[in-house]
Amino acid sequence: MKDIRYTPFLSPESLYAVNDVLLESEDLRGLNLVMGFTGFSDAGHVVTQLAGELVDELDAEPVALFDIDQLLDYRSRRPRITFEQDHLTNYRQPKLGLYRMLDSMGQPFLFLTGNEPDLQWERFTLAVLGLVERFDVNLVAWVHSIPMPVPHTRPIGATVHGNRPDLIEGISAWRSTVDIPSAIGHLLEYRLAEAGRNVVGYAIHVPHYLSDAEYPPAAVAGLEFIGAAASLMLPSERLREAGRIVERQIAEQTEGSADVAAVVGNLEKQYDEHAHGNARRSLLAGENDELPGADELGAAVEAYLASRDNAAEESAATTPADSGRDAARGGPRDTAVDPHSSSDSSSDSSAANGSDSSAANGSDSASDSPSDSASDLDDGGAGGAAGGGSAGGSTV
Repeated sequence: MKDIRYTPFLSPESLYAVNDVLLESEDLRGLNLVMGFTGFSDAGHVVTQLAGELVDELDAEPVALFDIDQLLDYRSRRPRITFEQDHLTNYRQPKLGLYRMLDSMGQPFLFLTGNEPDLQWERFTLAVLGLVERFDVNLVAWVHSIPMPVPHTRPIGATVHGNRPDLIEGISAWRSTVDIPSAIGHLLEYRLAEAGRNVVGYAIHVPHYLSDAEYPPAAVAGLEFIGAAASLMLPSERLREAGRIVERQIAEQTEGSADVAAVVGNLEKQYDEHAHGNARRSLLAGENDELPGADELGAAVEAYLASRDNAAEESAATTPADSGRDAARGGPRDTAVDPHSSSDSSSDSSAANGSDSSAANGSDSASDSPSDSASDLDDGGAGGAAGGGSAGGSTV
């Protein structure tokens, strides 16, 4: 039987509204596009933290907003709302939009972020492809995260995929062939590659025993990978500080438990055995693996520091030195490590795809708020394969 490819019956352009004022005032053609969606296997809440950092720290203007009511199944991912003593407050309305942003150096780029659609994937994909064509996007780079049997004491790794060998070779820490549950990012990458557009994706490896908790170091790694691919200077100071607090908490628990220390030690041994002879390319390397010269690096650092002076002086008067995303919400959450909890992260395929249960991270809520659940560390996880570290019809 001849394979008939499905084409959505409804117009993709009617799925979003565009900001005509912005489009009339600025030329958005030729920019890089960064993507990150919450709701699927957001191990360590990497995308949630990464998106929050970019939206909070950078100038952003909406380019296009998608009709979330057509895309989200509210009953399977119920939005969060706060009951405060005797009344309701703080309804977290789901959102999905394309934004024009400026990085820390004033370089513009596009950012597509929000809740992963539950419905109308093909129509949404055609809508995004239409926007990519309209703005002649130079490169699409997207990030997500997966739980992996790797130790938190080693560099954060990533599995890189796409159609840009210069951005893939020498970076991936885990390579294999498996069938996995797809996310909307996977379908977008697949269709973009079919259309001949430049695209690269980064699956950040999160220690499986920390996948249910906020793990800022993995979000920092995501920002670094995306920034290097898209030539952007992205903010990460708050996440780095929050990461130092979390790392101290984990170190205290590891030192206080022989069982936890033994499991981490086994993961370290497997990681080191796998990483031996598989050195990864530096993110600073350009074409032909050549590192930038001292003058080039110095000029970039000086320009970046100069752009941060005023912001640092203003924030110093209002923000404690130990603040981060967690501190801003009233202090970092304790990261509990339980060596006796059970999980099944030992197989390569389940680690690669996050498994259906891991994919449910955030599936009970359409909100971007991370869960408060404690992280788990189990002896079974030590046995896995170690990895290294066209315009719309309406207007906004």
